[in-house]
Amino acid sequence: MSRFSLSTSTVASLAMLTALAAAPGSAAQAQTAGYPERNITVVVPFPPGGASDSTARLLAGKMQEALGKPVVIDNRPGANGSAGAGHVKQSAPDGYTLLVGSIGVYAINPALFPNLNYDPAKDFDLLTVAVRTPNALVAHPDFPANTIAELVDYLKKNPNKVTFASSGSGSSDHLTAELFWQKTGTDGIHVPYKGGGPAIGDLIGGHADVSFQNLGAVANHIKAGKLKVLAVTAEARNPVFPDVPTMKEAGVDGLEVYSWQAAAAPKGLPADVKARLATEMQAALNDPAITAKFNEIGFEVVANSPEDFTKFQAAEEARWRAVVKAGNVATQ
Repeated sequence: MSRFSLSTSTVASLAMLTALAAAPGSAAQAQTAGYPERNITVVVPFPPGGASDSTARLLAGKMQEALGKPVVIDNRPGANGSAGAGHVKQSAPDGYTLLVGSIGVYAINPALFPNLNYDPAKDFDLLTVAVRTPNALVAHPDFPANTIAELVDYLKKNPNKVTFASSGSGSSDHLTAELFWQKTGTDGIHVPYKGGGPAIGDLIGGHADVSFQNLGAVANHIKAGKLKVLAVTAEARNPVFPDVPTMKEAGVDGLEVYSWQAAAAPKGLPADVKARLATEMQAALNDPAITAKFNEIGFEVVANSPEDFTKFQAAEEARWRAVVKAGNVATQ
């Protein structure tokens, strides 16, 4: 958690921007006079029901209280999030169109798609990493394996027969499955969906066998008995599911993967608008009631600064470029 904390210099910078915005006659004040004057749209580049959608809706509700204007969710799924991200790239940088997307949108797509229609580092003002969560290997309750050891044995006895649902080609759950196959010497059939919601729905319905889904997106389904969980890709056990082992404990080393959800805006926001949005998002995420809601569904609040998010995005993109190259991963 410490690597995501706000530095003293970042807090000072945000305070300075806020002071400038409030200073009589300042340029910052002129830019934000009346902001926001109308609805703010948060584009979620996936269907309803997934981790990005859940994050956006919790964040939007609290921000709406602070900003005094409706914050509306606009789900624009397609191409592992690039359809919605491309739409935001083309939008005016005025603070009225925002993006809440996943690690896939910000760090994996650039590594996986050579002709991507956006560049997260160049086309967006990165605002904050909102939350993070490990992936959980979940299965339909009737699937024969109940542990990682049993799953590995089943995969080896049934090569290319077990379906691994994912929220899309190049998503963190897709690449986690690829890493799992590499680490265990197994394989499976990758079945990409247009988001976590449809993938989870088919898993619950028995139309897919297993999936590495964000723990936050499947926690309630696990509690309800609609899915069973074999392991999590965290460094330590999750307090929401203390009896579920980590991948390392289950015998698979080197599979620590966190998926994260983050907010951004089209590149070129006025400095004071960017500072206000970042500050309001951090305040919303750190509100005890909102934090508790995220924790209940397996999310850990990050709420870092735009500067820290920018550094983190660069590091994550480099990491996943290496994974894609090493695994010779191709989209489907």
